[in-house]
Formats: sequence, C-alpha cells, structure tokens
Amino acid sequence: MSKAVDEIGDDALAADDKLGGLDDIVGVHLRLAHNAVYRHFMDSLAHLELTQKQTSVLWLIDETPGIAQIDLAARLDMDRATMMAIVDRLEARALVARSRSKTDRRRQDLHLTPSGTEVLAEARAAVARHETWLKSCIGSPAELADFVDRLKRIYR
Repeated sequence: MSKAVDEIGDDALAADDKLGGLDDIVGVHLRLAHNAVYRHFMDSLAHLELTQKQTSVLWLIDETPGIAQIDLAARLDMDRATMMAIVDRLEARALVARSRSKTDRRRQDLHLTPSGTEVLAEARAAVARHETWLKSCIGSPAELADFVDRLKRIYR
C-alpha cells in the first residue's frame, strides 16, 4: 500500500481540529469518510488500473453472463451514457466482449474475456484486502452490521 493509504487515519484526525463549526454537520463526515475509503480503494486497485465502477461492472458481468448494459446501469444506479463509457473502456482493454442478443436483436449481451476473468480475480483479492481494512476501522461484527443498516437507511 502507498504511504497515502497508511496515513488516512492520521489525516482524518488532523482534519477534526480544522473543521470548526462544520464538525456538527453529518454530511461533512460522510464526505470525508467516503473520500478516505475511495482513496484506499483506488490505491488497492492501482496496479490493475481499475476504478470502483469498472470493478463493479466486471464483477456483475461475471455473476450475470450475458447481462445488458442497461441492466448493469440500473443495478449500479448509473446513467446509460456513463455505463456505455465504462463498457467501452473495458472492451478496449479486452476485458469485456459484447455480442448480439439471441433473443432481442437491439440488445448487446456482455461477457468477460479470459483476460477479464484473470483481472477480476486479482481485483477481488484486492477488494477483499480493502474490505478487511475498512471493516477494521468500523469495529466489531455487531458494530459493522449496525453501521451498514444505518447506511442503508440513508440511501434507500
């Protein structure tokens, strides 16, 4: 991991002293936490040159071979143009292949290529390491379950 990843906790503590009146605004803490998690995630996957969104797309294509871009966009709460750009990038890297649907000629099915399968396996290992770090920041299994339940209240 990079030095930046190791210092995330120290940076967050130092930021507490600088927030002033913002310290009472929950949204500020959510943004700071999101930024720390995002930096750690990106550092964890830097060697694969994948973003969070690209990793999620590969993951879902692997779990649902033949899924359409529009279905991926809906599952990941993204607009169609963003999804098309992500799939285009993954296809340009030969990680994803498109094929015409056998049931709907207007639809393109998505599949991982052999290279995509290999990269996803490495990404899953990196995500597992990232998740171990993140869960260790949250606490016990009970605290983690409570934390996730509270997050779900916000985005549902």
